[in-house]
Amino acid sequence: MQIAPEKPRVVILGAGFGGLTAAKELANIADVVLVDRHNFQTFLPLLYQVATAGLAADHVAHPVRGALRKSGVKFRMGSPIFIDHKNKEIKLDSSEVLPFDYLIVALGSATADFGVTGVTEHALGMKSVTEAIAIRAEVMRRFEDLCRFEDETIFSIAVVGGGPTGVEMAGAFAELVRGPLTNDQGHAAAHIKVHLIEAGSRILPMFSPKLSERAKIDLEKLGVQVHLNTAVKEIKPRTIEISNGENISAEVTVWAAGVKGEPAAAALNLPLINTRIDVGQTLQVKNYPYIFAIGDIAGLPDKNGRLLPMVAPVAMQQGRFVAKQIQRLVSQKQLQDFKYIDKGSMATIGRHKAIVEVNKLRLVGIPAWYAWLFLHLFYLLGGRNKIGTMADWTWNYLTFDRGNRHIMDAS
Repeated sequence: MQIAPEKPRVVILGAGFGGLTAAKELANIADVVLVDRHNFQTFLPLLYQVATAGLAADHVAHPVRGALRKSGVKFRMGSPIFIDHKNKEIKLDSSEVLPFDYLIVALGSATADFGVTGVTEHALGMKSVTEAIAIRAEVMRRFEDLCRFEDETIFSIAVVGGGPTGVEMAGAFAELVRGPLTNDQGHAAAHIKVHLIEAGSRILPMFSPKLSERAKIDLEKLGVQVHLNTAVKEIKPRTIEISNGENISAEVTVWAAGVKGEPAAAALNLPLINTRIDVGQTLQVKNYPYIFAIGDIAGLPDKNGRLLPMVAPVAMQQGRFVAKQIQRLVSQKQLQDFKYIDKGSMATIGRHKAIVEVNKLRLVGIPAWYAWLFLHLFYLLGGRNKIGTMADWTWNYLTFDRGNRHIMDAS
């Protein structure tokens, strides 16, 4: 009787888009343990809607164990603190030690302040549900202050960063002000200003110049003041100091200017390129062929020498790719090089306002908006989350209201 070969032991660090995809793909061919510091996955592309009262917080979070149900993949909640390369083991902060044959690092990214003074102290990031709830609470708390005083005080919200997250958040804030808050208390809403600050010459630089300009026009129609060629020098408690010496008033500052590799990767003493793990074309970590890195934490250059973008499609493609790589290793086949297939970019500015660019195909307005809605709903995990999100979106669309205007932070 022939004995079946023992399955390889694979430990995956991080249950984001890349880690979860890899875990599911490896479930049938390996003994997989997935590790994350949270017991849920956050759907980051819709996090800004939690911050702007468009969605309930639990609609963008899905239990990891629920996503892995019936897959055979094991889950451990914890953070990695040490890799024992000699014995091929990784120690977690829970004191548990996990043996592995192959390790996949998919730790994701963290907010990058680019050395700007005051970001940590006075700005709010957008990388977790907790931060999104804090932003929503701070905005609503300031709105309540305006309602109480009913004078000519101006309350300014500033979003720093003209990428998709910044653009979508600025547009959502403007619609929150124009719709629900105006209906709640018109005088207070009329005294709320929304700023979008971008250091470059245009917003959404990954799109064609024509689409970037269209997005800027749409934002300005919503009442957003777009500041281009405006580099931030320092974030202060109620002011943003610009590099040219001017100031922009901002009682609430949201930092969406960029991300960096999750610092936990550096703590594991893996080789880095900038803040990301240095990998070869096979996605194996330099000098450690039994370790792979995928997603935001992986520093893989494209054909132009630029590191691949920190977006979900890259992570998911790499998750599927690494699963096949490990299968090839088990079968003693030669490894392949990863090739990212760019399926295009999209961003929404507001109701019936969005842009989509896929190769030479460009959509704007209502068709682009519906495409954005469909794609995000498709990738959202969990039937309950899909139904809840559809319900919230439908209510918002039909009533011009947002029912999630709760102040629910720890304050």
